[in-house]
Amino acid sequence: MSAPEISVIVPFVNSLDDVRGALSALAGQKDASVEAIVVERIGAEARAILAKEFPAAIIIASPSSATIPEMRETGFARASAPIIAVIEDHVIVPDDWAKRMKDAIAAGADVVGGPIENAAVETQVDWAAFLCEYSATLPPLPGGESDWLPGNNVAYRTDVLRRYQSVIAEGKWENRLHDAMRADGVKLTLLPDLIVDHKMHYTFGLYMSQRYLYARSYAGARVREKATPVRIAYGFAAFILPALMYVRTVRRIVKKGRHLNRLWPSLPMLAAFTCSWGAGEIVGYWFGAGDSLSKVR
Repeated sequence: MSAPEISVIVPFVNSLDDVRGALSALAGQKDASVEAIVVERIGAEARAILAKEFPAAIIIASPSSATIPEMRETGFARASAPIIAVIEDHVIVPDDWAKRMKDAIAAGADVVGGPIENAAVETQVDWAAFLCEYSATLPPLPGGESDWLPGNNVAYRTDVLRRYQSVIAEGKWENRLHDAMRADGVKLTLLPDLIVDHKMHYTFGLYMSQRYLYARSYAGARVREKATPVRIAYGFAAFILPALMYVRTVRRIVKKGRHLNRLWPSLPMLAAFTCSWGAGEIVGYWFGAGDSLSKVR
């Protein structure tokens, strides 16, 4: 085999069907040599199945308590290509995705990302969950230098990423890494037509719990070193979050003019999901993150 041109980290925390779709898409990449690195916390049986079905993939076991940021760190350490990319186990990339990431970095970019579109279209719950979480990454997006990039459709020049090992080791989400890079003058580049499909199926209860867990982990990490009065104040301020998030999400989708026929039936669920997020932040500020991050999928 030729040396890989791009290593793609895939934290595996959901179902086998999910990760099969992601790995099949990576195996079908054109004009780019891809090293797929799956970091899983599911167990030995799932590892054995994947090893049989995708023998070219590198599969790494991690503890069931591992968080997704920790799993990404594990994958980063194993990657051997000059470009390291990250997706999720339920993200389906187009067949020219790796080549376009490679070309953008060859042209001088250090960090490249693109928009996210919904591919879980069977149920209204799936639509509501996607619109709640991904309205900011939904196309159209402006191309060029950006203040942010999504963490599940992103590629880094490896020698740049390696400089931020201490930041990665903090075990936080990609926004912490990207903020540290931008503070050092590293440019984040958004390619507006490098769109991946997000294919994640939910029940109402599952997504409610995921919003709560993610928000609690975020808030707990944010105030970990803060004094108690500050934590209490942050918690009280979070009571207004659901209304703010609800209005911002709806306004953003309406402005984009996309999926409006799916937005209106989603409004009651969006209200519930933003309330779940607000509750998670309040608990995280007042009582800490607990083990919430290790349960985020």
